[in-house]
Amino acid sequence: MTTTANGTATGSSGSSDRGIFGGLTARIRAGRSTGWGVFHVGSKAMILGGLMLIISAFLPWVVIPIAGETFSLRGTDGPGVATLAVGFLAFAGAFVPKRGLALAHALIPGVLVALIVAAQAFRLIQLSAQTGSWGGLLPGMGLILAAGGAVILIRVAVRMWRMRPAA
Repeated sequence: MTTTANGTATGSSGSSDRGIFGGLTARIRAGRSTGWGVFHVGSKAMILGGLMLIISAFLPWVVIPIAGETFSLRGTDGPGVATLAVGFLAFAGAFVPKRGLALAHALIPGVLVALIVAAQAFRLIQLSAQTGSWGGLLPGMGLILAAGGAVILIRVAVRMWRMRPAA
């Protein structure tokens, strides 16, 4: 490190040109020419899908109408905690400019939540068949919202996979 006449220090390593945010401002400046900056093709859909997963964890996943009253089981009482965690992963993936990493941030949460929703739906059908009370256990808004978020994330992952990077 050397000091110039006006008292500013310059380093011999390449870290001084990256700035305090690790080159984020340089990526934003460079991205203005293409219009994307730190965002990629699937950013908007990943933000939407991630927020859907985050919100769905706090909503009712199973609604049980009994004697004129309804009881509900929230997502955070069970597998919604995993949905909450991977929802944040999908949301963060919207801000990752690397194609492969962003693809993983969309595909892993999408497939995982789709499996969780399928298992919950199968369990609802199984319990309804065992007890003979069809319509006694209903899917809640959280389960439906989680399924929609999973579909959006899987769809954007397929779209990013099909798009080849510019050579």
